[in-house]
Amino acid sequence: MISALNQLVDLVEEHLAGELDIHGLAEALGTTEYHLRRMFSSLAGMPLSEYVRRRRMTVAAADVVRGEGDLLSIAVRHGYGSSEAFGRAFRAVHGVGPSEVRREGGPLRTQPQLRFRLTVEGSIPMDTRLVDRPAFRLVGHAIRVPLIHQGVNPHIQEHIAALPQEEHSRLKALGDTEPEGLLQVSDDLDPDGREGGELTYLHGVALARDTPTPDNLDAIEVPAGRWAVFRTSGPHPQALQKTWAATAAEWFPANPWRLRPGPSIVAILERADDFSTATCELWLPVEPA
Repeated sequence: MISALNQLVDLVEEHLAGELDIHGLAEALGTTEYHLRRMFSSLAGMPLSEYVRRRRMTVAAADVVRGEGDLLSIAVRHGYGSSEAFGRAFRAVHGVGPSEVRREGGPLRTQPQLRFRLTVEGSIPMDTRLVDRPAFRLVGHAIRVPLIHQGVNPHIQEHIAALPQEEHSRLKALGDTEPEGLLQVSDDLDPDGREGGELTYLHGVALARDTPTPDNLDAIEVPAGRWAVFRTSGPHPQALQKTWAATAAEWFPANPWRLRPGPSIVAILERADDFSTATCELWLPVEPA
């Protein structure tokens, strides 16, 4: 995976002004575009699309400062169809417009070329099991929310708090298959994992495929497949988020599995009354690498 990510970085450099054939690269490397994008965003701390934009604007800034042509020709050279679109992207990265930079020489925010390297980590074993599951259904109350990488997501918190206590009890009684208990489900997420991008969050339970779904609940159909299940314990949600990051940095590079499209599921096994600590299971859909 380290080699694959570095080849992806090289591909970006070779096609800064054009389209990236990430699907073709993934096929050549024996992986999937979905997995490659997810691993990149998890390890780089930014989605691939954001990295590409920052690198394009870093190189474009040099052309602007050197005065090599008018702004429209520079925009076209770097893959933008108009000086307006180029200006918006330029300002989003550097904080100022290209005309100001041409006059003043800055300020500029440079994005160095990334390089992934292997470091010695993983001294603490990860509590993991692999589970084959038939098709099942996730049912509950769903909402579209923005992705937040660290800390409590207030949009999810508000969604759960708005449900009456008796509804939590009703949902828990409905569940009849693994993962057991009340579940926190994230689905339909951009593989880039861009912070602020939207995902579908469902608060609910798992039902066997042939169990009827109550009419007033949302449902997500989950096909048969294999899951990697990671057990976490400690301050919540920090322990869970730390383990989630470690799956990308440590577990996937060390094991012959890759992510496949599908929902990620958190099962709360035990928790403090104020939810300050919890024991959870993180379910991620996987397939052989």
